[in-house]
Amino acid sequence: MISLPLVYTILSLIAYTTSFWYLFMHLMSKRDANHWFIGILLALGLMLHAGVLYSDMLTPSGVNYDVFNMMSFTSGLMLLLSLLFSTYRPVLALNLLGIPVAATGLILGFAFSRQNQFIEQHSIGLDIHIILSLSAYAVLLMATIQAVILWFQDRELKKKQKTRFWVNLLPSFQAMETLLFDLIITGFLLLTVALGFGFFTIDNFFAQHLAHKTAFSIVSWFVYGALLIGHYKFGWRGQKAIRFTITGFFLLAVGFIGSKFVLEMILNR
Repeated sequence: MISLPLVYTILSLIAYTTSFWYLFMHLMSKRDANHWFIGILLALGLMLHAGVLYSDMLTPSGVNYDVFNMMSFTSGLMLLLSLLFSTYRPVLALNLLGIPVAATGLILGFAFSRQNQFIEQHSIGLDIHIILSLSAYAVLLMATIQAVILWFQDRELKKKQKTRFWVNLLPSFQAMETLLFDLIITGFLLLTVALGFGFFTIDNFFAQHLAHKTAFSIVSWFVYGALLIGHYKFGWRGQKAIRFTITGFFLLAVGFIGSKFVLEMILNR
């Protein structure tokens, strides 16, 4: 018997694939894509994606924090934010990155998630902390991808290359850089609130294997904070902003993904 999550997964992948190829073909032919059509298709795919997550993550025993569920949640949130940002910034083309990421996360979450991956000391505050942390991670990952793309654009502009793939495909460097700081501000605020909830809801960082994750997250928070102060007070941008963004996310990823992978996949905890 075909399960409802499987039906949701297939329909969501159809919506994602259709929107991807529609957007790709219009960009390649340099035609304007219909924003409403893309928005409706992606919204439908995201709602179905959320339905799969709802059945996998929310159980009578609590929230199932399996690593593949986390990948699915994070990838879906990235696409949602990409879609929202493209409603007021001329960056619709960036959904070409968000769509395959969301589709991959959905497939991994549906196919490989394990049951009964719960937090022993469960509380609503802790759930909020984890969801906020994942949301901050998703936004700052998007900022990092944005920084890498900006690096390619900056390189093409400075070297005056004849073939300018990134410059021709995407919006102007200024628009892309403005979006970068939109993402960093959003991610920084989410990370700030997540850390605040963590300090009030987690009793013992060492007993819960969270000491290194917390330390890396705080250092990352300082890196992003310094970048924002430098940008708005001293005019930091360009390569300096790119380096700070990538460094901050590297620290966050080491603390978050590294500990999650080692504990679940290697130590089986």
